[in-house]
Amino acid sequence: MAQTKADRSAAAKKAAATRQRNKIKEESQARGEKAASTRQGNAAADSLQEAKRAAGSAAGSLLEAAKSAGEAAKHAGKSVASRAGGLRDKR
Repeated sequence: MAQTKADRSAAAKKAAATRQRNKIKEESQARGEKAASTRQGNAAADSLQEAKRAAGSAAGSLLEAAKSAGEAAKHAGKSVASRAGGLRDKR
């Protein structure tokens, strides 16, 4: 059975709407990944500042400084991994 012009038009509109939804979904996902990366980077910077304060305040808080430095490294690694993951998916 042949398609009428109205059938083809309706199918084209449906396909266009699907493409638009998919585009918006991809953009939203990319924004979420970038936001997570930024948040993790900020957490790393905060941990590093805390480590510097702890190291500068007293020698007794050396353990606290080391712990904060470790947290900073962990957060920085997460941030880099998140950003790289988002870029990898774009290819």
